[in-house]
Amino acid sequence: MATGKELQEQGIKLFTQRDYEAAADIFKQARAAYQAEGTPDLAAEMQVNLGLIDRAMGNYDEAVAAMDQARAVFAGLHDRSREAQVIGNLGGVYLAQNNTEQAFTLYREAADTFKELGDEEKYGHTLLAMAEIQSKNGKFMQALTTYEIAFDSIRDLNLRQKLLRNLIGIKNRVMGGGAPALQEPEESTVEKS
Repeated sequence: MATGKELQEQGIKLFTQRDYEAAADIFKQARAAYQAEGTPDLAAEMQVNLGLIDRAMGNYDEAVAAMDQARAVFAGLHDRSREAQVIGNLGGVYLAQNNTEQAFTLYREAADTFKELGDEEKYGHTLLAMAEIQSKNGKFMQALTTYEIAFDSIRDLNLRQKLLRNLIGIKNRVMGGGAPALQEPEESTVEKS
């Protein structure tokens, strides 16, 4: 019989190949194996993976339910980092539904937790998701500010991020200023599902 870790690796491989139904079956087996192995935190991670599959397949209510279950496990274990990761993933579910206001709120909650925990890398990556929302909502100056803060927190920027960071630096030299505190988005004009 396969271990939870072996099943998890199989599920990840299937997920990356976009074979979502097969991946879901394997993640359910991995969840059961981790529960049998006495590792509820890893079983909860498989629950998150099932939620990510539901999000990818457009089953948003199921995705939220799966992630809420995992979030409750991590909260019960007082694992704030993994709980914040789930909160960020929930933000991704709402973003997939074009509910940018709820997505931004959840990303903000996750970012605040990562900042409190001193996890600058996850903080920065969560800010990137927030900046994308601001940009898509036409709040370009707020987005630039959020990007700037994010880039200061991320160690290894990709090429696109490096270019944007350099453009922001040019903007700051020409126009002056830098990154003030983040602001909440105004009411979104995007239709909610």
